[in-house]
Amino acid sequence: MKRALLVFILLIAGLHAAFAIDPLPFTDRAEEVRFQNLTRQLRCLVCQNQDLADSEADLAKDLRRQVFQMMQAGKTDDEIKQYLVSRYNIFVLYDPPLQAGTWLLWFGPFAFLALGAFIVVRILRKRQDQWGQTRLINANETANHNSGSIESDPIDPEEDW
Repeated sequence: MKRALLVFILLIAGLHAAFAIDPLPFTDRAEEVRFQNLTRQLRCLVCQNQDLADSEADLAKDLRRQVFQMMQAGKTDDEIKQYLVSRYNIFVLYDPPLQAGTWLLWFGPFAFLALGAFIVVRILRKRQDQWGQTRLINANETANHNSGSIESDPIDPEEDW
């Protein structure tokens, strides 16, 4: 029984791996490496956090086939990227170029980091000032209490406890 279960699990795992592979008839190893590099530079529009090479979405499979067909037609990497950008917008590029439309994408995280640091510094300075003022008030109260002015003391020193 255990042996049959193990065979079943291995069969299922093997089928999953077989369906994940999208075999394409490359002419040579250089073309395959070029294809892999190009699909790693393109974003899966369904998964969004995966590149086209690693995604198992149906759209990603279609786009991989389309990239392969364009490579077979003699298109350069830049021409293929430009076609996909014109069709799907600049979002399809995994590392979009720095231009006016992508400034927020490139510099947004640094702006938020700087804003957070500014807020933390302001809060710490405010707390430090409040703590310093509290210490100053406590020091003044202690100095007034230790000054020896009996008149300001509400307790009568003549009174017997």
